[in-house]
Formats: sequence, C-alpha cells, structure tokens
Amino acid sequence: MKTRVVLMCGSHLRHIYLASDLLEADRLDALVIEEREDFVPQPDPSWLPHYQELFRHHFERRKDCENRYFGSANLETLESHVETLHVAKGELNERRTIDFLSKHTDCILISYGVHQLDEAVLSMFPQRCFNIHGGLSPWFRGNTTLFWPFYFLKPNYAGMTIHRLSSKLDGGDILHHSLPVLEYGDGIHDVACKAVIQVVHDICKILELADAGHEIKCHPQKGSGKLFVTQDWTPQTLTVIYDLYKDRIVDHFLDGTFIKSEPQIINFISNHG
Repeated sequence: MKTRVVLMCGSHLRHIYLASDLLEADRLDALVIEEREDFVPQPDPSWLPHYQELFRHHFERRKDCENRYFGSANLETLESHVETLHVAKGELNERRTIDFLSKHTDCILISYGVHQLDEAVLSMFPQRCFNIHGGLSPWFRGNTTLFWPFYFLKPNYAGMTIHRLSSKLDGGDILHHSLPVLEYGDGIHDVACKAVIQVVHDICKILELADAGHEIKCHPQKGSGKLFVTQDWTPQTLTVIYDLYKDRIVDHFLDGTFIKSEPQIINFISNHG
C-alpha cells in the first residue's frame, strides 16, 4: 500500500511544484496552502539607489528563474484532483485547519514553506510529521538559508533538509539531506531551484523505500550551526553576489578559487538503496 501525504505548503510556485510532483506520483491525499508574501517585494525608497537596484534585480531574477524551472506546475490542476484548503498565516493552526486535517490522519504530514505549526496540529500525526527546510541543517537554519552559502562562498552547502518537525526551529532529527549538482553557469537562483527539484525527487524515492519496508530512521542534529534571522539579510549583502562576483560564485567554486570544505550529509537513500 502506498504511503500517502497531506502537504502543508506555501503559495509560491516552488511550493506548488512540490505538490504537483506528489500528485503525479499518486502520493498526495490532501493539500493545505498558506498564502505567503508577495514574491517580488519592493525596495525601501529610503535606501541608496544602488541598493534599490540590486534588490529589484535579485528578486526579478528569482521570479524569472522559478518560472523557468517550475512553470509547468498548475494550481488549478491540483485543486481539481485533490481536496485543498487555503488559509492565511493566522489560520494555519486554527480550528478549520485542524478539522480539515482530521480527515487525513492516516497519512504522513509534510510541511514546506509554511509558518510554525502548533502542537495541536503535530499531535494529530505522531511520529509522522516532517518538514522540508530550504537549507542544510544544522549549518544554515532559519531564514534565507539558500542565500547564505553563496554569501560565505560555499555554494556546495546550498541544499535542502528533510527533518522531523519539533518545537525547535529547523532543529528536529534529520532524515535526509538533498544536494543539487553544481554546474558551470549556475547562478544563485539556479542552484536554489535545482535544490527544490532534487528534494522532490528524493522525497518520492524515500516514500518508495518506506513502502518497501525500510525504517524511517532519523538522526539527531550534531552541532548548532547558525540560526539566521530576518535582520541578518540586508540589501548590502547582495553586493557580494552581484557586485563582487557577478553571480558567478559556482563557476569560481568549480574552478577551485575558494578553499573548499564538504558538509557531512545524511543520505537516507544511499543508506537504503
């Protein structure tokens, strides 16, 4: 019998892409979509003109890149095949969400791109709640965690983590790390998109292994890494990516320009494949 998933995700295109792939794999049982902020925010008019320009450039490139990688994902198709609930941020843990989820408690719950879930939700899926974190934990936790590996000239640390949900932000036991293959010509947004594609592929493979009887074994996070908060990221940090390296950090990394270190990842698939 196939393991089925109830997915709680954001409303951006990368989130819809994950839901679409789970649907195509005949894994998606139900969908909760939390409405997220504008995908292309506007710069603060009080900033220096160059920082405003960098800000607009960064987010326009992100939009173009995600449209290129995920443009085939279609929300209307999802809604026509799967029971779907749309919620605002403040409704994520409210009664109507809990009532909706109560019809699908025989599934596993996967969250991606939503705000923190309360114990009232998590307790409905004991030992079956997992989060997809856009960053490699424990090294990069918190916010904008696919950006910081580039800022620190470690693009090989730009990946995704599948971990158990816990009360500690991005601190639950780790099931699997996903890393995209870096290629010449990749910019920061290419790598972020490829990381999403890789983790979607990996989730489907992990579910296949679970169906075959492999134990879903997670590992405690070793080391605290760094928890990045919203205030850490400023438009000035974009100068490293675009002014200094012209968004060619991957090329420099592959050329051996930077001192390299490798993350010690947990790979559920290679351990059980």
